Amino acid sequence: MKLKNTLSVVIGSLVAASSIGALAQGQGAVEVEAFGKHYLSDSQRGFEDEGELYGAGIGYFLTDDVSLNLSHGVYSDVTSDDPVAGGGHKDIKGSLSSLDAVYHFGTPGVGLRPYLSAGAAHQSIGQPDRSGRNNSTFANLGAGVKYYFTENVFAKAGIDGMHNIDQGDSEWMAGVGVGLNFGGGQAPAPAPVAAAPVEEPAPVAEEPVPEVVRVELDVKFDFDKSKVKEESYADIQSLAEFMNQYPQTSTTVEGHTDSVGTDAYNQKLSERRAAAVRDVLVNQYGVADARVSSVGYGESRPVADNATDAGRAVNRRVEAEVEAQVQQ
Repeated sequence: MKLKNTLSVVIGSLVAASSIGALAQGQGAVEVEAFGKHYLSDSQRGFEDEGELYGAGIGYFLTDDVSLNLSHGVYSDVTSDDPVAGGGHKDIKGSLSSLDAVYHFGTPGVGLRPYLSAGAAHQSIGQPDRSGRNNSTFANLGAGVKYYFTENVFAKAGIDGMHNIDQGDSEWMAGVGVGLNFGGGQAPAPAPVAAAPVEEPAPVAEEPVPEVVRVELDVKFDFDKSKVKEESYADIQSLAEFMNQYPQTSTTVEGHTDSVGTDAYNQKLSERRAAAVRDVLVNQYGVADARVSSVGYGESRPVADNATDAGRAVNRRVEAEVEAQVQQ
């Protein structure tokens, strides 16, 4: 089967594979793709401008936004400018292997994610006026967009600029592709750190019984955001001051979301929200790192009706509480 005829088979395979429930985007995810690109060579190389590159690639997400991608493709329909003996033009064969770092804009999930890429490539391609192949090293710069139809299946379109380091000329490619994203966002939420049980001292005659005092925190977030709002800092500071006053205390910061979005995405969003409040407590207000843990519960613990805007706003929250015993 010719390589350029395999794209339809790949598309069908990706759609079928997208039904696997464990797949998700994010750090640690792997993407595989098939692509076709239109090749525009530099005129001094003696090729006709019309030609294609067909191939496949694989990428690994180092973070939610940055991936490292390896691809390989073969050239098709590239011919020499000048006719050869007997008529026609010489058919040029070759291949291109690339390693690129890709930065994705936007938030992981269904929808549009623009990207920029940079890297290097090795080209091995026939020569129009002699036998053998020319081997060149390229510096790559690219830009484009991906559209995720689901958490897992995407299509992409982009353009790549390629500078031939060995020969000093520049070439271009523009193309489209389809792919599958899987394996990210699967780390289990950290279990809440259980506070050590506090033994109530037996009452001593003529001594006052300790009183339990409690401080609770409820921080609200904007839709699809994990940034702590300015109006919440005063409440977080009050909790920090209480914990600094009673250094034997500890707390678990619990993150929650509304029901909009997938379970996997909301789980990671709730973890980011909890981590953001924990960061303010530790790094801005001086609570010891070991005394504050964080956990995300996604959309699993609503306190209001997710069918209304007001209810969803209440559910987009981070909660925490601290108790201490005070002698009267």
